[in-house]
Amino acid sequence: MAHKHSLEALNRTLKDIKNNDKLFGGTLLVLSGDFRQTLPVIPRSTYADEINACLKSSTLWRNVLVQLKVNMRVQMLQDPSAETFSKQLLDIGDGKVTIAETGYIKLANDFCTIIDSQDALIEQIFPDVHTNYINLEWLAERTMLAAKNVEVDILNLKIQQLLPGDLVSYKSIDTVCDDTEAVNFPTEFLNSLDLPGMPPHSLQLKVGSPII
Repeated sequence: MAHKHSLEALNRTLKDIKNNDKLFGGTLLVLSGDFRQTLPVIPRSTYADEINACLKSSTLWRNVLVQLKVNMRVQMLQDPSAETFSKQLLDIGDGKVTIAETGYIKLANDFCTIIDSQDALIEQIFPDVHTNYINLEWLAERTMLAAKNVEVDILNLKIQQLLPGDLVSYKSIDTVCDDTEAVNFPTEFLNSLDLPGMPPHSLQLKVGSPII
């Protein structure tokens, strides 16, 4: 979801164009989706910061003209199970589900399948992956989501270990450009950095292994 500042900046831009150009006579129309899904991602922020970054916290919210209410993805699938799952998600967002004595919500029995371990999850999503991994269409129909990148790395490594072939490790060479800063930034520290969009220090691959 976009940060409210980006939409506010667009609104100011359109106002400036309208004031400076007499030929421009458009109206800013903001469409809003389901705010119970992904909040704006703000690095090193609190939950309150993410809520404050939503469009609902902006002065533009009172000018929202149209709200999207039809789940087009579910409608196109024409799958009763997908429609049921979508309704269950909406009920959770609307606070219509039962709250247990522990204070947590109680999910319906058919909402999902609880898996005891990561190995069982891999077998459930990617059965016989050591032979089926060469089928790209089979892979395209399966995916796993995780809350943190470190969990994604663990799952990818476990799946790779199930594939045939030898696992080869490629390590980066991390050094500082200024030799006088070597004391402040030792090699061990540089190797521990795991930056988004960059490969890890120790990249483990197999020949013919797809990126899952």
